Order: sequence, then structure tokens, then C-alpha cells
Amino acid sequence: MIEAHAKINLALVVGPLRSGGKHEVLTVMQRLDLADRVSLEPAASITVEGFPEDTLVRDSLVALADRADAEPTWLATIAKRIPVAAGLGGGSSDAAAALRLANATLPRPLATHDLHALAAQLGADVPFFLAEGPQLGSGDGSELAPLRLPQDYTVVLVVPHGVEKESTAAVYREFDDRRGERGFVERREALLAVLAEISHARDLALLPPNDLASSPIADQLKRLGAFRADVSGAGPTVYGLFEEQAAATVAARELGDIGTTIIASPVS
Repeated sequence: MIEAHAKINLALVVGPLRSGGKHEVLTVMQRLDLADRVSLEPAASITVEGFPEDTLVRDSLVALADRADAEPTWLATIAKRIPVAAGLGGGSSDAAAALRLANATLPRPLATHDLHALAAQLGADVPFFLAEGPQLGSGDGSELAPLRLPQDYTVVLVVPHGVEKESTAAVYREFDDRRGERGFVERREALLAVLAEISHARDLALLPPNDLASSPIADQLKRLGAFRADVSGAGPTVYGLFEEQAAATVAARELGDIGTTIIASPVS
């Protein structure tokens, strides 16, 4: 059994469509200690238990078996703690965990590079969960470079009540409709410039806002003491970063009426 951690996008800058149909992005991804648990054992065929809505773990195991020319004989069990369809990467993290576990059972496991390439075919976020520590994602988000970022803060997650996540494709269509790609090069360079100067947790407040989504909950988190607050990924989860855990606890309690609140910490 291994933990499959949630992530937040500390920044997400989005550009034009790439030739493959995905958008150019530059994103800062940070793991949290909020995690699902994934276990794997031998079975007669690929089976996934514990989360009936899963498709990505199954797809990842099928893809690995095909790529490695191996018998698809695994039972994966998922214990969910990460909210589903919330912009926290739970499905991608579960898939990466399953890939790690299944690859280790192979007589000839795939090399790290090959496993990363396979993960990128499954989803742009999946390779991040095979890497260690904070990462800068570029290209379609699956091209990764490690980052050294402060980890001494507390995160409050707010998953709004009564808000259904739009499909990621729909969120990107809305971005295209409003011509959100304009100024991408400038925003990209501004993000890189900020990253070069970050040395303390409060410096994360200088990161640009999410290009895809915004929420008034971010303003509420800031009023309650967050030094940075934004939407994670395509949403709908909103996060706030706090210097003091006591302030984070108060904020989580205050916002409990408008959403499910979770207190988490970054993990490197």
C-alpha cells in the first residue's frame, strides 16, 4: 500500500492550443499530505475495488500491461480521501500510485523515463505524481522540472457545496472563447521571474492568479488571513495558504457553511 497525495496548483498560466489539441501551460504543482491509499495484489485479471467511479487506475494498469507485454493480473484497491472531481488530482495520483506498484511487480520493470512517458499518455497530471517534490510543469503540463519552494505553511482547502465541477474540456473551451491565451508569453515570463525570487513562504503571494478559474471564496480566505488564495487547477476547490495553523483552523471553521473544508500541509 502506498499513499496517493493530492496536489494544488500554486500557479497556472495557460496559453494557446498546441498541435496535439492540448493547451500550452506553465504550472507550479505542490503535493499535500491529504492522500488516498492504493494497494495492489495479484488477481486473475485487472480489477479495481473501493472506488466504483474509477476509470484511470484501470486504464493505467491496462496500458502498463500492454507496454510491458505482461499479463494484466492485478487487483487494485483504492481508499478515497481526496474529494472527487475537485481540481486536486486525486484520480491522476491514484493512477500514478497504481503504476508504481504494478511496475515493481514486473520481471523487467519499465525504466523511469518509459514509465513517465506512459503516464503522460494517460493524463497531463499523472507524471507529476511519479516525480518527487514541487514541480514546474510546462508544455501540456507533463514536462517537469523540480522546484525548491518553501514548505512552512498550512493549507485550507474549500470544496464549495452545491457546485458541480465542469469538465476540464469545458473550462478550456470557455478560456478559448474569451481569448484567454492573449499575453501568455508575458505571463509566462512573469511567473518564471517570481519563481526565481521565492525564498520565504509569503513570497508565494507574488505568484500570478489562475488563468482558468477564479472564485470569491479566495477573497474570503484572504480576509481570514491567507497570504495567498486561489482556485486549484480547473476547480472548483479553492485553497488558502496560512503562516499560522491557528489562523487556518479559524478560517476552516468560518467557511464550513459554504463548503467542505480540509486542513492540509505541503509535503516534499
